[in-house]
Amino acid sequence: MIPTFKNIHVKFKLDGNYFDREGLKEVAYSFVKEGKPYEQALGDFLIDWLDEKEYVVVFTSGSTGKPKSIRLNKQAMVHSALATGDFFGIKPGDSALQCLPSNFIAGKMMLIRAMILGLELDLVAPTSNPLENQYKHYDFCAMVPMQVENSLEQLHQIKTLIVGGAPASKALIERLQNVSTKVFATYGMTETITHIAAKPLNNLPKGETAQYQTLPNIHISTDDRNCLVIDAPRIHPKKIITNDVVQLISETEFDWLGRFDNVINSGGIKLHPEQIEEKLSAFISGRYFVTGIDDSQLGKKLLLIIEDTAQNVEVSNLLETIKLSKKFSKFEIPKIIYTVKNFTETNTGKVQRGKTVASLGY
Repeated sequence: MIPTFKNIHVKFKLDGNYFDREGLKEVAYSFVKEGKPYEQALGDFLIDWLDEKEYVVVFTSGSTGKPKSIRLNKQAMVHSALATGDFFGIKPGDSALQCLPSNFIAGKMMLIRAMILGLELDLVAPTSNPLENQYKHYDFCAMVPMQVENSLEQLHQIKTLIVGGAPASKALIERLQNVSTKVFATYGMTETITHIAAKPLNNLPKGETAQYQTLPNIHISTDDRNCLVIDAPRIHPKKIITNDVVQLISETEFDWLGRFDNVINSGGIKLHPEQIEEKLSAFISGRYFVTGIDDSQLGKKLLLIIEDTAQNVEVSNLLETIKLSKKFSKFEIPKIIYTVKNFTETNTGKVQRGKTVASLGY
């Protein structure tokens, strides 16, 4: 029997204590009135979740535009939690760590998974190093790449870790090969109620990579742009047409190539910035991205922007190294390299490419 959004699993625990709906309402009000900022955010969400409405209002991250509010059906969120449980083999009584902000969908869904699947959930502040001063072992956790990077020495305390919010860098993936934790990259968005697919980032044969595998009851196809189309009737009433260019491997598997709205047409050649950025990871340690700017001959020419907080990047040396590496076609070699002290970000720490480029006068 499928639980409804009004159900609280009998094995659900929050910070070591059992709660039913009435008990959770008291916790929510206490968090809002007396809690720390991250607890207040969770309390606000709990109040919304426990009311009689069949939906909650959430906000998108704003990484590709202005954040917008959307309604998510509570029962659809339950189905998302169940699909996650099935895919990762999460069972009642498993322990979980909540270290993402509850203002956004990823943090909200960790709480819902715990309530629906019967997990023992511990709360910590959503810092850049959530495992600092934490000694307990957990069966399940979700983090963004920056948190994973800062938690590598203690990552063995987590059995299964999902990573979302931004792509994990090639350098980070290489470092993950040395940890026992099963680490998965996730694909999804607010409209799909977090992930609808995942792929392992480690525990793979040397030199091999994995494709995204869809969660249960998710159907995928592509449109005439080769962008992913998601049919998830238990989660969203309509098909979701994305701007993510993919290569379908099977009815349940795909490779993500990049964003359609990021594609750069340079001299008639279509360039996917995300693929170029992966190659660049061997030469740049900090944050960076590539984009296209107007050019009278090529239509668009490639611009590389590097976040250089310490102001120690030697642009001319870097460009020469890139050219000599022979990893790049002539169209993939940046025509201009700029450094900025700090990227423009959303409230959740995602880089806003358009605004960062605009700050340079383009």
